[in-house]
Amino acid sequence: MLHTEGPLLTVDVGERAASETAIDDVLETNVGGRAVATALAHERIPFDADPFGSENRAYLATGPLQQSGMSFTGRMNMTGLSPLTDGLVSTNAGGYLSRNFVGTGISVLEVVGQSDELLAVHVTDQGVEFEAVPELEGATVPETSEYMTERHDLGPDNCIAIGPAGENRVRFASVMTFDSRAFGRGGLGAVLGSKNVKCVTFEGDAAPPVEIPDPPEMDVHREAAQSDDLMRRQGTTGSTEFINDNFALPTRYFSEYEFEHADRIGGNAVEEKKYKKGACSACAYACKLPTRDEEAGVETEGPEFETVYAFGSSQGVGDIVDVMRANELCDSLGMDTISAGVTVAAYLASEDEFGNAELAREVTERIAYREGIGDILAEGVDRCHDELGVDNYTVKGMEFAAHDGRVLHGQGLSYALANRGADHMYAGMLTLEYSGELDPEGTLGKAERLVQEENAAAFRDTGIVCAFGSDYVTDDRLETLFDADYEELMEIGARTVRLERHFNNQRGFDRADDGLPYEIPDLEGAIDEYYAARGWTSDGTVPDAALETVAPSAD
Repeated sequence: MLHTEGPLLTVDVGERAASETAIDDVLETNVGGRAVATALAHERIPFDADPFGSENRAYLATGPLQQSGMSFTGRMNMTGLSPLTDGLVSTNAGGYLSRNFVGTGISVLEVVGQSDELLAVHVTDQGVEFEAVPELEGATVPETSEYMTERHDLGPDNCIAIGPAGENRVRFASVMTFDSRAFGRGGLGAVLGSKNVKCVTFEGDAAPPVEIPDPPEMDVHREAAQSDDLMRRQGTTGSTEFINDNFALPTRYFSEYEFEHADRIGGNAVEEKKYKKGACSACAYACKLPTRDEEAGVETEGPEFETVYAFGSSQGVGDIVDVMRANELCDSLGMDTISAGVTVAAYLASEDEFGNAELAREVTERIAYREGIGDILAEGVDRCHDELGVDNYTVKGMEFAAHDGRVLHGQGLSYALANRGADHMYAGMLTLEYSGELDPEGTLGKAERLVQEENAAAFRDTGIVCAFGSDYVTDDRLETLFDADYEELMEIGARTVRLERHFNNQRGFDRADDGLPYEIPDLEGAIDEYYAARGWTSDGTVPDAALETVAPSAD
């Protein structure tokens, strides 16, 4: 089976030490990316670890396809113990980092410990260097990239960085790469902030040899280049009006299902502001959205659909330029736009200030610096909703993505059960329900399909393949690329989900955490069906006998 090559590089920022560990068995069993990082995290992060403690570990991992020239492969995975959900979380980002990471010759970076001063860590094919960077305290993500360019001739495509939000341990702070691409959900930027790591750079020419079958490598690349998909022009925002008109677009902090100004913040509005094409590394699909408004003096990448919802409809803001400003602000400060936007929407609800985009931006900035009300909001909705006097629209502490489980009941079931909470990328039920392949009504009978979708998403984040490449990187092509039966690949996904759940079980998570802040039909019955399909107990825990791992412990 095709898999990533190279050692695990452990960087202890407290000891200023680096060491390599051969993990060939882990790679052969788990391929790369999310599966490898999850296997390592399960064995090496103590079950009782404090997310902000020195014992928490952050993993940055690549997959074997990052050594190809195939479209939809310019991505990387990041895994760690989340300060937002208090469970294990994985998130991935696009951009141009993956090829530079591979060039260092490693397969996984593990960051542990806590530094007593702000650090930049430089990883090359020759080793690791630690640089004290007190002058970067409070620097934005672009300012950090500029510093690395001036001092080390390394651009934002060589770098992961945190902004002020990460330094100040905002629980939904993101890790950024290429200035505008986010390892967004779950607060791993705050984990690096707790370790006093401002940025990590990657450079080298030691990529281990990995043979990628062609076809289908170049077939996928050619088809991506020739596609006339609307997403190539409007990104994920192309579905905004369709979702608003036919399903639901959560509006004014979930008090309404439809936004009267969806056309002002949707795909056409975004396309009008788009001034050039944008892509990730090696990708001919080029679905990114470099946008600008000269009159307002704003230039950003995006916003994508989730940001349009979080800083648009959710806040009652109907001007795409305002959403662009918010998007740029979150990227610069280093925050997940979904959690940040929904948390600000909760504040606007408490103040009866929906539609006040200027106040929303002011509060967003206050969150990053934990100033005034921002200090409360930086904890996220789950921890501040009582003080605000609003409903708690989260699952496992994570704020909801846009795709409304009150209307898409299979997606609601996914939110309830996902190990990382109310995140839309954990399984693809929303796509099936929007398309009509599954009836959006009801939950019973959907559990087995949810299991399949979770396993497929976990393997997608393992390979690593962009979620938007599924029409091109098909199941049969995955079999050819990885030289394995599709069922074997899906078992890797299933094992990853199982290890995540078991880790969270050891931290006290069980059936009581698999719920929603609203009612949908037969949820408890559907949860029973899901546990049965997974082979878990009726309390939502993984039997110890079901575990299997070859990952080395940290001892």
